[in-house]
Amino acid sequence: MPTSLAQLRKHLTGPDLKPVYLLAGEEHLLLLEAADALRARTRELGYAEREVLDVDQHFDWNALAMAAASMSLFATRRTIDLRLPGGKPGKEGAAVLIEYCAQPPADTILLITCTQWSKAHETAWVAAVEKVGSFTPVWPLKPDELLRWIGERMASRGLKPDGAAVEALAERVEGNSLAAAQEIDKLALLHGAAPLDAQTLEDLVADSARFDVFKLADAMLAGDAARALRILGGLRAEGEQVPALMGWILNQLQTLARLAGAGTNIATAFRTERIWPAREGVYRRTLARADRAHWEACLVQAARIDRISKGRGDGDAWRELERLIAAVTTPRVLALRAEG
Repeated sequence: MPTSLAQLRKHLTGPDLKPVYLLAGEEHLLLLEAADALRARTRELGYAEREVLDVDQHFDWNALAMAAASMSLFATRRTIDLRLPGGKPGKEGAAVLIEYCAQPPADTILLITCTQWSKAHETAWVAAVEKVGSFTPVWPLKPDELLRWIGERMASRGLKPDGAAVEALAERVEGNSLAAAQEIDKLALLHGAAPLDAQTLEDLVADSARFDVFKLADAMLAGDAARALRILGGLRAEGEQVPALMGWILNQLQTLARLAGAGTNIATAFRTERIWPAREGVYRRTLARADRAHWEACLVQAARIDRISKGRGDGDAWRELERLIAAVTTPRVLALRAEG
């Protein structure tokens, strides 16, 4: 059973550590801080020696076996810091890790960190880690989790924000925990312990939102017109061009049109489209907003925008894209006028 970050933090306050820890995920700030907390705790408990092993394409997995078998030169306790960025040790590496977990050496902590991760990575070697140690996947924060995390982090830095200030910062950083951490540290220096409201926060921080077409498409699917239009405005301000955006938007609308035509075979359609179970709910809610004809009309409009953006049609591509966003997010309020 995977361990949450909160459970890991609580575990690290105890007197004993497990022989193996796996921290994996693409939320790099949270991953780094969790690994730092574990390293700090090992030092407190007398694991004074640390050996770092960086796994790349030329890595010799015998190095881990040798590190496990060797005696410590300077301390009775030590940490092996195995950095596996891609999260895939390969057949040889998996076998070595499984063997290590079967008989972990005494007075040694193995910390494995992976900065790329998905459910597909969770194979036999991960199960071996869980059997003897702890596996903590570090997933991107959900909106409610981000709000709580920002509030707690601000409080830990001595800030006293109200709820609106926390929400304002979350909106500005668009889920980017590193940007949020940087802004919080800046606020702690500039504002101190005085009460902090949303307007004061707006005046003090820069807009650190990281916009990309994937977030734009996610906001469209979620029916969040305000956020989608804000992301679109950010992309435009950053110098992005409409043709670069339309590929993924067309892909998503084609998927919606095919799913809408699946009828009672929607479960099979999800598998055919290779949509992860965790994402099925998003598409189901999107499909519930309109019928197949509407999604096909959106697809026609998207193709038209693509032609305009490439100089093959008349009109303002940015304005038409705004209209498309409105049609996708609120189809029952704003009917789409499809033009071929």
